[in-house]
Amino acid sequence: MPETASPGTAFDVIVIGGGPGGYVCAIRAAQLGMKVACVERRATLGGTCLNVGCIPSKAMLQSSEKFAEAKHGLDDHGITIKGEVALDLGRMLARKGEVVKANVQGIEFLFKKNKVTWLKGTGRIAAPGVVEVDGTAHTTKHIVIATGSDSVDLPGVTVDEKRIVTSTGGLELETVPGHMVVIGGGYIGLELGSVWMRLGAKVTVVEYLDRLVPTMDGEVAKHFHRILGKQGMTFRLGTKVTGARTTNEGVVLTVEPAKGGAAEEIVADVVLVAIGRKPHTAGLNLEAVGIVLDERGRVKTEGFATSVPGIWAIGDVIVGPMLAHKAEEEGVALAEQIAGEHPHINYDAIPGVVYTWPEVASVGATEEQLKSANVAYKSGKFPFTANGRARAMGETDGFVKILADAVTDRILGAHIIGPDAGTIIAELALAVEFSASAEDVARTSHAHPSLNEAVKEAALAVAGRPIHI
Repeated sequence: MPETASPGTAFDVIVIGGGPGGYVCAIRAAQLGMKVACVERRATLGGTCLNVGCIPSKAMLQSSEKFAEAKHGLDDHGITIKGEVALDLGRMLARKGEVVKANVQGIEFLFKKNKVTWLKGTGRIAAPGVVEVDGTAHTTKHIVIATGSDSVDLPGVTVDEKRIVTSTGGLELETVPGHMVVIGGGYIGLELGSVWMRLGAKVTVVEYLDRLVPTMDGEVAKHFHRILGKQGMTFRLGTKVTGARTTNEGVVLTVEPAKGGAAEEIVADVVLVAIGRKPHTAGLNLEAVGIVLDERGRVKTEGFATSVPGIWAIGDVIVGPMLAHKAEEEGVALAEQIAGEHPHINYDAIPGVVYTWPEVASVGATEEQLKSANVAYKSGKFPFTANGRARAMGETDGFVKILADAVTDRILGAHIIGPDAGTIIAELALAVEFSASAEDVARTSHAHPSLNEAVKEAALAVAGRPIHI
């Protein structure tokens, strides 16, 4: 077990929150020679991401992909499965639990290895330099708020985590619903909708805006919409949900056009509410100690520093994308900053990924953002239909698109929809981080045959000279 603290133990750093931002910050601070404690109220470390978010959802995505492939997708490969391909949902959920357990136990091991003290319980800031954990005070030179985020509530729709669920309940359904309605066409809703659709549910996505994933490049979003539609997902875009009631038969949603119009009802077995996340700051006593929040409930910071000296904040509770890897980078940077070093984070080089199949990944600016900022740019695009490895895999949906400055050729943004896009994007995130040009990527040798060759070809296409199309 990680080290335990006696009442009144003094620390250099106390991190409140054991999620990706918090536990990484704690470990890095300990590596830098500081005496560190991390407050976590869950029975396990890892926060939302490892316990009920990123990790369990990816386990279910992987398992559901294998089920769908076995049931529908192997004939072209010359593999015939005789007899019924049956779903054992109980075993699938058990495997998810095993994956989660291995990950959270791994964090506990890392705390022990790095001599990070785990303060088990609910933390609050009693005063600058004092953190109370279930009533026991601990003193520290620095306090780091890394308490993450919660699901956003939808007025008129009461979550019970049984029939009306958030992502937490959406990962624990004991039976495959006949009809699932997903409220919200963002990353979380589309991923979990894909899981249950593959397992046999009819899935309808209700989105207030007139497009999916509004932060995504528009061309990619349209292609993504078409692919998910071909897979069987249906959409009600430009539609708002005004209420929900549960009956013996399921859930009855009341919806109407976002721009006004007649209301109608949609009946579902399960409703997944996935309209976004909000900073978790309740119960921390922030306002009483003088910490200022912004209009969206986020902790106001400058260089991670709050309005109170010695109190810092990172991750989902501050401005920026609510991504685990963003929080991790901030955790490392803050620990190094407290140690007197001079870290750097390039927020333009933080990728985003939707782990459906095919995956969608992006880094940097979208075309819409560049146009809005009046930036002159060139675009290069290459389809996976012309990539040899994608053909061999039978996964040819999608493309790679690179956006480069029209004058300097520096890569400003990159967007991928296709097989393993979440892995491929790392090359382009590195290119953005080091201010590489499209020509730099184009002149880098890429292994053949590989999916990454589509990146090279898209970079060549920026200059109008792709080879294989």
